[in-house]
Amino acid sequence: MAGRYGVLDEEKVFKDPVHRYIHVRDELIWELIGTREFQRLRRIRQLGTTYLTFHGAEHTRLNHSLGVYEVMRRMVENIEKKQKWDPEERLVCLSAALLHDIGHGPFSHSFEKVFHMDHEEWTREIILGDTEINQVLSNMGESFPQKVADVISKTYSNKLVVSLISSQIDADRMDYLLRDAFYTGVSYGQFDMERILRVMRPAEDQAVFKHSGMHAVEDYIMSRYQMYWQVYFHPVTRSAEVILSKILHRAKDLYEQGYEFIDKPKHFYTLFSGKITLKDYLKLDESVILYYFQEWQEEKDEILRDLCQRFMDRRLFKYVEVDPSAQMRVWPELLQLFTKIGLDPHYYLVIDSSSDLPYDFYRPGEEEERLPIHLLKQSGELRELSRESEIVEAISGKKRTDHKLYFPLDFLEDERTFAEEKKRILLLLKAQEG
Repeated sequence: MAGRYGVLDEEKVFKDPVHRYIHVRDELIWELIGTREFQRLRRIRQLGTTYLTFHGAEHTRLNHSLGVYEVMRRMVENIEKKQKWDPEERLVCLSAALLHDIGHGPFSHSFEKVFHMDHEEWTREIILGDTEINQVLSNMGESFPQKVADVISKTYSNKLVVSLISSQIDADRMDYLLRDAFYTGVSYGQFDMERILRVMRPAEDQAVFKHSGMHAVEDYIMSRYQMYWQVYFHPVTRSAEVILSKILHRAKDLYEQGYEFIDKPKHFYTLFSGKITLKDYLKLDESVILYYFQEWQEEKDEILRDLCQRFMDRRLFKYVEVDPSAQMRVWPELLQLFTKIGLDPHYYLVIDSSSDLPYDFYRPGEEEERLPIHLLKQSGELRELSRESEIVEAISGKKRTDHKLYFPLDFLEDERTFAEEKKRILLLLKAQEG
């Protein structure tokens, strides 16, 4: 095999609360872990603002990335027992698993929405750009970084490799369900990963699963379903995300208006102007963001100051369930009342929607088409999971969506000013809840 990296003289082992141990035998993987871009993931939480709901959710993207690598290592080890694999293909798999989240920014998805970014594009930039990661990967050969990037962007020629890291049952999902359940202290995300790995078999374009292991796969699907609605879409977490995004929006709006910050947000300048470079992006992590949130609690701008105080002190917005299909007939009146009492509705009256599709069968040509999970019968026939499992069939193709309206209840309950208007607002909000 081309490349200057071989096998370590002595295996490196990380103690891990989810997988017990993470094993590193390849010099390439050990060198990637030591790069500054990978170590940056220590300063980015895996679950964004979820720590404000589940206080144990302090684990990082680095924790998760090492876990995905370990799951992939075990997958590849099992596959190599079934068929002969090119040694370089194995390292492409392991590298892609380790680096799949390398492009995440601080507070991940909330940050992306505000600044219209895609962490997968930044992942590609980091792998192919002027970085330590690129230098390490390039030592395996000129084309090696591109191969790793292609796996993550799902354009790699070997579709089996892509499916191991990006499908409806892959190394990424298996680790984050188990890891997020562990650190949030819930039982919903638990499933028998050992059994799933044992019944996994390589096929031409994806991994399939022995029919005898169907119940373990069912359990995995239902665990994912429960984690999304009990943890990932928790309304308190979403309230924190709403405030976080509004802080970033307000800071950007003020910058564009020429506002003079007491503490100039120099880390944000190229971000606000839409001219951010890879070097600038890699300087951003959650410690930087929280530093500014801490400082902006003293700003002259009342909105920025209040939102930052809310986020740092966990004084979050309350919420009511809403049904947008009813067109919220009271919405114009709410906007008018909020404006009258001095609360800018753009920042203090926010509808947030969450949706999830727990499992889907193959719908060719549709947007975000999903490769289905296949079961391998003793006869050699492949059967799509929902055709064999009544449990999975019941939720297949069914997208669940939830809408909530967030607002600052404490402001509305303070009747020292605009008492009648605030009572009217609370009445309208209560009516929305039914």
